[in-house]
Amino acid sequence: MECSHRHAKFNFKSKFQNFDVGWRFNKDSLSDAKSSNFDDSQWRILDLPHDWSIEDLLEQIPGKTTGPFSIESGGPRNGMSNGHTVGGTGWYRKKFALNTEDRNKQVALYFEGAYTETDVWVNGQYVGNHKYGYTSFYFDITPFCHQNSDSNVVAVRVKNFGENSRWYSGSGIYRHVKLVVTNPTFIGPWSVYITTPIVSETEAWVQVSAELTNKSGQEQKGLIKIKLWDADNRVVADAETEVTIPKELDTNCTQSLKVNTPKLWSIENPNLYVAEVSVWLNGKNVDATQANFGIRTIGFSSKNGFQLNGKALELKGGCVHHDNGILGAAAYDRVEERKVELLKSHGFNAVRSSHYPPSEKFLEACDRLGMLVIDESFDMWQLPKNKDDYHQYFDSYWESDVTSIVKRDRNHPSVILWSIGNEIEERADSSGIEITKKLIETIKQLDSTRLITEAVNEFWDHPGRKWEMTAPAFELLDVCGYNYQWWQYEPDHQQFPNRIMVGTESVPKHAFENWQLVEKHPYVIGDFVWTAMDYLGESGLGHAGYETDNQEQLKPWPWFNAYCGDIDLIGNKKPQSYYHDVLWRISPVEMAVHAPLAEGCTEIVSYWGWPDEQQSWTWPGHEGELFDVNVYSRASKVVLQLNGKTIDEKPVSDSTRFTASFKVRYQPGELKALAYNQDKLLGEVSFKTATRPAKLKLIVDRPTINADGKDLAFVSVEVQDVEGCRVPDAAIPLVFSAYGAGEILAVGNANPSEMASFKQPKCKTFQGSCLVIIRSKKGRGNISLKVIGAGLEPASISIDVR
Repeated sequence: MECSHRHAKFNFKSKFQNFDVGWRFNKDSLSDAKSSNFDDSQWRILDLPHDWSIEDLLEQIPGKTTGPFSIESGGPRNGMSNGHTVGGTGWYRKKFALNTEDRNKQVALYFEGAYTETDVWVNGQYVGNHKYGYTSFYFDITPFCHQNSDSNVVAVRVKNFGENSRWYSGSGIYRHVKLVVTNPTFIGPWSVYITTPIVSETEAWVQVSAELTNKSGQEQKGLIKIKLWDADNRVVADAETEVTIPKELDTNCTQSLKVNTPKLWSIENPNLYVAEVSVWLNGKNVDATQANFGIRTIGFSSKNGFQLNGKALELKGGCVHHDNGILGAAAYDRVEERKVELLKSHGFNAVRSSHYPPSEKFLEACDRLGMLVIDESFDMWQLPKNKDDYHQYFDSYWESDVTSIVKRDRNHPSVILWSIGNEIEERADSSGIEITKKLIETIKQLDSTRLITEAVNEFWDHPGRKWEMTAPAFELLDVCGYNYQWWQYEPDHQQFPNRIMVGTESVPKHAFENWQLVEKHPYVIGDFVWTAMDYLGESGLGHAGYETDNQEQLKPWPWFNAYCGDIDLIGNKKPQSYYHDVLWRISPVEMAVHAPLAEGCTEIVSYWGWPDEQQSWTWPGHEGELFDVNVYSRASKVVLQLNGKTIDEKPVSDSTRFTASFKVRYQPGELKALAYNQDKLLGEVSFKTATRPAKLKLIVDRPTINADGKDLAFVSVEVQDVEGCRVPDAAIPLVFSAYGAGEILAVGNANPSEMASFKQPKCKTFQGSCLVIIRSKKGRGNISLKVIGAGLEPASISIDVR
């Protein structure tokens, strides 16, 4: 949604009114809560965004319920798909008044996202329904508002029932809501479209199109004014044109503006501009909107690969679900921004929003921080993956949902590809081919500047079909998405030399093969690992265990976390990410130690998993035992030392998958790996043995947060020994308390199978760490967070709230 408070004199705050605050909520299947006279005085008061599925269940029954988890959740695959969380029906109600200056204007209610089926009433009158839980939508509520009254009531019912998702979805109004108030002649949501058809170092032509709506009842003649602002608040181009807007019709107005010596948007320098579009009637500014955009070029070819601003760029990609770990699906602004910060700091330059559009704030952070995005639409079309999923609505709603996605997101410079689906069952059938054509045609009409892809898998869902039968589907796509099929790249290129390929999904254990092919062949433009970050649901997808364990794809209660990410549930780096650092040439050398296996047992790693390696040399009770140590490097050789003495040295190369494996008898001290090219030291990494837990270290992501009642601070808690080394095997219960200008919003660790409340101020550390999320209150001051644990020195930290 185009809105910003920068630059313009127009009152954007009046047009785009924050509607998140002061809702009353009740989780119950009521029938009369839509009535404007319904008594909701005993309901809970909360602010959006809100996800009730991450909150503690009312009944906590040992062995059956823990925090938000229920062994009787009833979700797909015995609750494993949704992480044993609970849906249901939730009601939200809010009273609002139209300001005197807003009466007799157009009023719309804008929802960025609610999961899943949403019904809206205003003053007891039914307004409309929305089916898809991941797309933004809005309703014109003008006819239902009491224009000359101080009290209007909106009631929203959100239902999340049945088997409708393959992962944790969350429940409720989990993204922002806005009240949009305009004059009768206005620019509606998503109605500004910005392209940069001509770009060079010396100049760029920016084309701005605005769709104008006229509900005044008469023809209007006026001016459309456009200003382009750079990051330094300078107007770099402006234009105006006369326009005639017929009554009760939409009119499109397009202008081209030249920007001299433009600052291009790139992942290293994500320069942004702002377009301000205003409507003037009879010399009066009756409406305006703003949209951020970037000036950049993108290109794709089998010969040159992907190019950003004419320079080749390999996509170091990861697939990302929408949930925010211990916060559930609630899309707080800061957590969406932090997610992008984490991805970028761990080496990713691209994400795939699997398998639906991300939040607006996530895309804004990608624009601002320099992260490329494949913006995906659907996980299914007409054929189901679960009996109650979106397939039952696809035929009726796909066009409006695709329109919502593309119109909302098309101005983001971070978005480089549209994806029309993931592992669609009918992808190569005649029905699927026709759907593909319709989807592509619709998207191209809305945005002609980006190419289209789809994530295509082998025919495990159609036994007996061969890979070659994907050809009709791939023929329609601009960029062909391959899920887990790296061995098909080269033979397919022989048959289809102009085909552009991308690994839309891959597993960590095949990271070497995938990245070798990306670096070798320009027609393979990148690789997107499943997944970049751990997520709720698909419980235990990335597990490692013993051959005697249940070898089902997902793990039963009490697992709730997929555990297949490069980054864990609270933002810490996982072992496979260190290997990616070497493959992606970010780090010269990394090391991992395999945890000891029980005698006589063999480790079994799931297809999406990684061996039970750790960045640790703390293994009390295992003195003298042999440990497997892997050193990862692109150097010509690595040397392994224990307590200053060389144990061994080994060559590394692509023939060893950039891995040198050693057997080392455990002895406390320092384990060090050194990487050399010939005799030149390229880098080193070491692990020191930690002694017993002695103290806590608190690390806050930002020392100062906003006093708006919405901003978040993320405090990492680390158990350390007396020397300040993290104790990686520490599993210590901690208790938290916050005082002053903030409150504890969530607490948790990264353990995928240790269920607990995320709302209670207590948590056991996992691998020596956990996370506390603090939310500011309204009003300046300080937040003091205190942490205590048995046998540890208490710790505290102060956060400034301004």
